[in-house]
Amino acid sequence: MFFEKQQAALILDKERTEIELQMLKAQLHPHFLFNTLNNIYSLTQDVSAKASGMIMGLSQLLRYMLYDCNKPMVPLDKELKMARDYLELETIRYDHHLDISLQLPQQGGHLFIAPLILLPFLENAFKHGASKMTEQPWISMSIDITGQELSMKLINGKRAGTRSPAPGIGIMNVRQRLQLLYPGTHQLQIDDLEEMYIVNLKITLDTASEKSIAYGVAAEI
Repeated sequence: MFFEKQQAALILDKERTEIELQMLKAQLHPHFLFNTLNNIYSLTQDVSAKASGMIMGLSQLLRYMLYDCNKPMVPLDKELKMARDYLELETIRYDHHLDISLQLPQQGGHLFIAPLILLPFLENAFKHGASKMTEQPWISMSIDITGQELSMKLINGKRAGTRSPAPGIGIMNVRQRLQLLYPGTHQLQIDDLEEMYIVNLKITLDTASEKSIAYGVAAEI
């Protein structure tokens, strides 16, 4: 019995060591990634302002996804900044041949939103809209805040006569998340027209209330 207990203790100690190593690796990878991006950013500042700007934007986007999006709710201001950063990166990638109309509120007040609710719609606008247009690709995005209600209208042009493919996993997932996180407090309408794709989304958001405090985000106000 003593031998079995000793063997079990050795196995548990080995497993604990392996778990600690895995946790260390998980912590190391993001730091390595960001340190490398910072080094590349420093090297490209004197070579290409466009390249250094893209690296900085990518770094900020990854930092948001890795560190902020592991929480159930994030301040709306951070989600709006993510949308701006993403659109800026895409604009540079298209070498400014993309016509973007962007209207976002300057501040989100003390409102909170589930992270990465808006991004799948933006990605879809580029994947099935702008990237398929050979001439004058365009995207229009406007977000308004009235009280606690967020209203987003996202329109992207597409080639006439083509139908957008069936919703991908990104749109399917965001539909499910909306149903789970905002039951009865959201409206989503998607229209696939002849020359454009229109998304209308309305969500009643949380404030810095007891619900937000329960999510553990009140300290970020």
